[in-house]
Parts: sequence; structure tokens; C-alpha cells
Amino acid sequence: MADIFKAYDIRGIYGDTLTEEIAALIGRAFATLLHCKKVVVGRDMRPHSEPLFAALSKGLSMQGADIIDVGLCSTPMSYYANGILGADASIMITASHNPGEWNGFKLCREQAIPISGFTGIEDIERMVNEHAFDPVVESPGRIETYDIRPEYLEHIRSFAKIKRPVSVAIDYANAMGLYEGKVLEGLVHIDPLFDTLDGSFPNHEANPLDLDTLVRLQEKIRQGSYDFGIAYDGDADRVGFVDERGNVVPMDIITALIAQELLDQEKGIVFYDLRSSWAVKEVIEENGGTPRMSRVGHAFIKQQVREAEAIFAGELSGHYYFRENYYAESSSLAALYIANLASHSDKPLSELVRPIQRYYASGEINSAVKDVEAVFQQLRDQFPDGTFLKLDGLSIEYDDWWFNVRPSNTEPLVRLNVEGKTRELMEQKRDQLLTLIRQK
Repeated sequence: MADIFKAYDIRGIYGDTLTEEIAALIGRAFATLLHCKKVVVGRDMRPHSEPLFAALSKGLSMQGADIIDVGLCSTPMSYYANGILGADASIMITASHNPGEWNGFKLCREQAIPISGFTGIEDIERMVNEHAFDPVVESPGRIETYDIRPEYLEHIRSFAKIKRPVSVAIDYANAMGLYEGKVLEGLVHIDPLFDTLDGSFPNHEANPLDLDTLVRLQEKIRQGSYDFGIAYDGDADRVGFVDERGNVVPMDIITALIAQELLDQEKGIVFYDLRSSWAVKEVIEENGGTPRMSRVGHAFIKQQVREAEAIFAGELSGHYYFRENYYAESSSLAALYIANLASHSDKPLSELVRPIQRYYASGEINSAVKDVEAVFQQLRDQFPDGTFLKLDGLSIEYDDWWFNVRPSNTEPLVRLNVEGKTRELMEQKRDQLLTLIRQK
């Protein structure tokens, strides 16, 4: 059972590693850990999300927790419900971008504060394995339903500042982007792709990080006349963008664009993850903001954003965090800010991003290794004169290039990101680093 308890959530194959029996035990453990009395529970469109909801709710109610069933929703909607309804905790039933046979749980405390491996998931795993729960209460918790969607949509739509008509193509990937994307309806013209819910993902994996999943959206953009394209992931807490030419806009460049828009309204702290381009920090500073670097992972960046009362944060993976959604993701608020920006400018998106794409990045490259620490030591030995940063894995920076290598939380892999001031330098250092890494 241990392999379902991940660094940031609980995730497994339905009917195999994740069953209704296990879901009920997780519900009991969750309520025992938090002693919560009011829990928001939402779910995605996978066919087994419904039976998992029933089993999870049974476990929660056995420990005396009342359940606010917000039904089908995006993960950002579940975060909003947690905060606005004054819940003690929330659980979103989803496996995000994983294939249709997968499902899982994203866990939060009050105010949408995430629970990670170190802050509760390991405790839940131990309780489930040992059946170490509080006693069953005499009066079980109750279930009430609540439709959070109208309030969430009204709240996010309040940030619209569309000055001219904007046309977008949206790839919903047969997933919860269909609910999240309703924020944009009536504000911009939408041409949809794969706009029926289907938890088997019949057209492609709902993962905008995988560039192969963007091909149909790119084709549609190139065949029509659009300002940009949008692609949601499975539970719509991540979003990717392509420009009016159908070219993919790197997700860290979107962080810089949104930071520009927000800092024009209010100066403040903006976080970016350590894989992001040098340009992100530079754009934040150029627009009067205070840049802060974060380690990778939503639980870490959300904690830092909340503690610093930052106005915004972005990750290279397409997570965009807003103070206006309890320092959690809102993919459609990210899309709305890009629409605002496009409508304010007489330049297309490709020209708006060009000044930010100042450097050359490798993208994230995975390598299987046997000994992660040996890899790190080899790199320290090879690059002793660089500036070292140990925020997450190993980062070494020079005047004209930098790299980060960090271990995967779930697989025997290390992940490499390299950026240089010229393409030739980046490619040279990328190849040199991969040779060193793959020797181990």
C-alpha cells in the first residue's frame, strides 16, 4: 500500500492499489489526524471518483466529521470552497493528469493549506497501515451538498479587464477544464476542443507539460484566427498556453507575463521556482516587484507564498498561485490575466513574450541513476568555482549559464535543467552534464 502515498498527494490505480476499502481507511485517518469537523470534498469526472467519494465520506463520518459535498469541480474550485466556506479541511478526489485507471486524493488543512508527505501524508499512511484511528463516534457526521461553482466563477471573473474582443481556442482534454474554463465564457470568444467529460481520456492525456498533447490545439490555432490557445490538465490546477502562431509559450515565461500584469496594479513579492529562467527574476525586478525563489513542489511554494503574503507565484510545471484563491492555484485566473494582457496590447502574444525569452533553456531532462548522492558529488567536483545553491537538489550558477539537478520524489531519476545566454553554450553544457550524470 505504501506506493500510493506520494510526496504531495495520495495516488494509485483504482481497484488495485487504491480501493474503496482503502479510501474509507484514509477518511478515518484524515479525520483522526486533523480532528476536523467540517470537510469539503470534491471530485473529478473519472467514473470511480463517485464510489471513492462514498467510501471516503463513510470513513470521515465514522470519525464524526461532516462532509460538504461540492460534487464535480476543478481542484482550484475545491480550494476556494475550503476557504470561503470556513472548512477545517478539504479533499479533492482526482489523479490529475494520470491515465483513466488512476485516482487519488489531494489533501488540505483549513484555508487550503496543503498536506504533503512531511506534513501529514506519512502520518496518514502509518494510521492506515496500523489501523490506528480514534474510536468511532456514536453520532456519525452528515453529508450536505453545496454547489461552489457559481461563487467561484463570479469571484474569478471579477478580475476581468478585457478592453477588446479576444478569441481563444481551449483544449479541455475531456476533463475538469470544462468546469474551470467556464470563467472565460462570455468574456472571450471560445473555440473548444474535446469539450465533453470522459474520464477515459479518449483523445489524449490531460497534461500540457507533455508537448505531444498540445499538437491538436496547435493545429487548430494555425488553421484559424486566435489570440492564443489554452490547455488544461486533468483536474485543471495546471494550464499551458500557445501563442497566436501555435507555438508553445514556456510556463515560466507565462509567470513573468502575469507578474507584469499584477505588478502594474500593485507592487509586492512574486515567487518563482528555481527551474525558471533568469528572465523571470529580471522581469519582476523591472516592474517594481520583489522576486523570491522557491524550491519545486506546490506544498513548498504555497507555504512560502502564504508566509510572505506574496501576490503571486508560478512554477515551470504550469501551476499558478494567487492570493485571491487562498494562495492556491487558479488556472483560469492565469488564463484571464493573459486575456487581459492580450486585450490591452496591439501586439500579438508572440511579440509580448519575445522580450522575455532572453536566454536558452534545455527543458527538464530525466535520467535514471543508481546513486543520486554520487551524481551530486561528481557535479560538485566538476564545477567547484560556480555559485552553489542547495534550495532543492543542487544548483550551480555562472555568469553566462546555470543548471539545477534534483532527485525525483517518486522515481529513481534525477531531473536536469540548464539555461545559457547562448544556445550553443546551453547545448554544450547540457551534453556535458548528461554525460556526467549518466555515468552514475
